[in-house]
Amino acid sequence: MGDPKKSRKLWRKPKRPLNYDLKMEELKTLGTYGLKTKRELWKTHTELSRIRHQARSLLALREEIRKEKEPVLMKSLTRIGLVGEGASLDDVLSLEVNDLLSRRLQTIVQQRLGFKTPYQARQAVVHGHIMIGDRVITIPSYPVKAGEEEKICFTPESSIKDALAKESKDTEQKAETEAEPKEESEESVEEKSSKENKVEESSTGSSNE
Repeated sequence: MGDPKKSRKLWRKPKRPLNYDLKMEELKTLGTYGLKTKRELWKTHTELSRIRHQARSLLALREEIRKEKEPVLMKSLTRIGLVGEGASLDDVLSLEVNDLLSRRLQTIVQQRLGFKTPYQARQAVVHGHIMIGDRVITIPSYPVKAGEEEKICFTPESSIKDALAKESKDTEQKAETEAEPKEESEESVEEKSSKENKVEESSTGSSNE
């Protein structure tokens, strides 16, 4: 049974953690999905390995036994949005770590609620500004089920929604003001070129005389 005070480790380090290409890839993934530490990424890799191991184990079984156990795995993966309806074990084996990371609450909140960076979305989740239905979820790594995506929203007392709307409005106004002088400068360049052409024409006319 084990000591309840000493929980089992839920992740495994890569075999070559000091590999340069691996380190660069991990850092890119951390920045893309707003992960706090590499441990979160290693947990996702471990979970993906567990899912693939289940799929390979089913492929090794006899057909009649596999038909009984395969729907259980496919139903659980479909419920969390990793595979679609009618998917096969080959689709499970082709899953990548980005597929699991894209189902995190932090990632879906950024996509659906208009946050500019995943770190803003993570802060909103941790500080209790995000709800799924009637529940406030404060875990950025919470795996969002397929039926829960439409229920993600801000809490009623949250002021982040108004701040995001104001920020987007200010950004649009700034872009419009920056575009206007650019148009004026283009017009001034055209006027300057036309004046230069007139000066050249007058100089050529005087030289001909």
